[in-house]
Formats: sequence, C-alpha cells, structure tokens
Amino acid sequence: MQYRWSHVDGPGQAHWIIKRNCALSPRQLGCCFGALAALTLSISAFFALQGAWLLLPFAGIEAAALGVAYVVYARHAADYDRIEVGREGVVVERASGSRLVREEWRSGWVRVAYGGGRREPIRLIAAGREVAVGRFVPDGSKEQLVRELRASLARWRA
Repeated sequence: MQYRWSHVDGPGQAHWIIKRNCALSPRQLGCCFGALAALTLSISAFFALQGAWLLLPFAGIEAAALGVAYVVYARHAADYDRIEVGREGVVVERASGSRLVREEWRSGWVRVAYGGGRREPIRLIAAGREVAVGRFVPDGSKEQLVRELRASLARWRA
C-alpha cells in the first residue's frame, strides 16, 4: 500500500502536508460511539426495569469509556506535519492536539538525516536545531519522502 501525502512542487516553492491516516472522521466515529453507547444504555435500562438494576452502572461506565476514547481520538485526528521549501527558506509546522510547533530556517542551511532504521524519524537539521518530521509515514515509504525533500533542498541550494 502506498502511503499518500500531499506534495505540491511549484515554481517558487515545494510543500508537503503529511496527515494521520484516519479511517473515520471524528464526526463518523462520534456517531458510531454514540450509537453504541445508546444501545448499551437502552439494553441495560430494559434489564434494570426487569429488576437487574446492577447492570445500569456498568453500562454507564462503558458509555463513559467510549466518550473518553472518542475525545482522545478526535483530539489527534487532525494532527499533521507541514514542510515548505523555497527560496525564502524552510518552514516546518507540526500540529499535535492543540499544540503547534513552527521552525524556520534558510534553505541552504538545512540537511535531511535519515538512517533507514525501523521506527527512525526523518530529521531536518540546521543551525544546531533539529526537528523530526514524517511521523505518520510508514517505514517503507520514508525513503521516498527523504528523496523528495533532498531533491527540493538541492534545487534551492544552487
């Protein structure tokens, strides 16, 4: 399976947007979790009316656990890495939950480091600082991203 990321190579710059590969949007998952919670609570309410009232607290705990799982998923569903390379420089943005980290460097100073190891991040290094990118790219596709980044940096270095 080829991993998809958005790569636009224009006359003034190239940029990549690398997002988490989510099967369901937060809204779709919320509907599924809501339906599961409603079904569980309605079944337990039926049995509570029949005298098995002890099922109701456990159904409530299950519904709360589904709610927590949904919040965790939804918080990170929109995480991304954005890399822009151009004449003006290199800009890297990393969004994780509500946190956004942005780094900027001159194009000629940046180098790409990747050893090819399993679970090893792709690192952009410049001016004594480094940032890991491509955290959502499977190990088998990282080499392709590294080639694209190096080619783009070489074009703007010249």
